Amino acid sequence: MSLINKEIVDFTVQAYADGEFKTVSKEDVLGKWSVFFFYPADFTFVCPTELEDLANKYEEFRNIGCEIYSVSCDTHFVHKAWHDVSKTIKKIRYPMLADPTGVLARGFEVMIEEDGLAERGSFIVNPEGRIVAYEVIAGNVGRNADELFRRVQASQFVAEHGDQVCPAKWQPGAETLKPSLDLVGLI
Repeated sequence: MSLINKEIVDFTVQAYADGEFKTVSKEDVLGKWSVFFFYPADFTFVCPTELEDLANKYEEFRNIGCEIYSVSCDTHFVHKAWHDVSKTIKKIRYPMLADPTGVLARGFEVMIEEDGLAERGSFIVNPEGRIVAYEVIAGNVGRNADELFRRVQASQFVAEHGDQVCPAKWQPGAETLKPSLDLVGLI
């Protein structure tokens, strides 16, 4: 079953952000674009490469009005410990959400129950708190922040211009398509 247009679960979790512990809830997410970036665990191998890639692009996400939330089933204390000892993770300025009870991982349907970990899932959430795009991939394959950024831009564009769609590899300023029976041809 698709998660497109599913409203995100009500949640309140602890996070490590800006050198301190914070509480983040669904209310904090509403009213702006968000990316929930699930990864299996802190102190692993592929995860820091992805999180660094996202950290390097974080300002660009913020410039288009999108907040990044990385999420694992670790506690906020483990996030801080990883941040304190890793040169790579020290680059992160976006909130690192702690999900030790799995409320978010289950709500976004990425929980690996037998392991107590989350799958690699990227979810774009609109200001109304609904999932508009997502991808879940195998744990041994890293994701690309540039492509995720492009998808956020395309999602924002179609939200503003509901009568247009973005073709493959669309970038801001490129031509879009306006659905019509002429384009479909067979209908």
